Amino acid sequence: MPKINKIREKDEKYCCTSGRSENFSMQELKKQGFSQYKVSKLVEEGRLIKLNKSYYENTGYRGEESDFYYIEAYAPNGVICLLSAAIYHNLTTYIPDAIDVAIPRKARISTLPDWPQMNVYHYTNERYELGIQKVEDGKNGFQIYDMEKTVVDIVFYREKVGIEETKEVLITYLQRKDRNLNRLLKYAELMKCDKAMRQYLEVLI
Repeated sequence: MPKINKIREKDEKYCCTSGRSENFSMQELKKQGFSQYKVSKLVEEGRLIKLNKSYYENTGYRGEESDFYYIEAYAPNGVICLLSAAIYHNLTTYIPDAIDVAIPRKARISTLPDWPQMNVYHYTNERYELGIQKVEDGKNGFQIYDMEKTVVDIVFYREKVGIEETKEVLITYLQRKDRNLNRLLKYAELMKCDKAMRQYLEVLI
């Protein structure tokens, strides 16, 4: 749980947030003893920025920044997917205009932020649950699909992602020493795109 350092002077002044977390949920702040009034004071002082009803950005954060840390604030069950995940796994040189985020088919996002921009994909439960890994950096973190699941999803959504982008991802993946073709083919079979995957592999290997 991110700690918050309290500063008391002659007149009571409220906290300066810890630099170890980029975002706080309202629930975390309440557990640290902060009332809605105190949180509002922090926003007025510029120490917190309100992202939505549940999350606040910590302006005192001094760690490594990543747009991915903001996804939980807007899509609590969101998983970084497709080209955004491919960038994380160093599989593509293509830079998308928005972060690709997968959520369960029945999940809903009430408000999409102006920044960071998000492309939201509603996955079936089977597709959503397969291959999720958690990336953590101190108190910050996000969910993302592992490398093989990322490749399989890109092949499945190749018409949306782009054929040239899909080829680049596959070629780069096949050059990786840490590739796991058995896992790749298993995922492809489970996601019902093994035929397309094998066609690509036959050409590229």
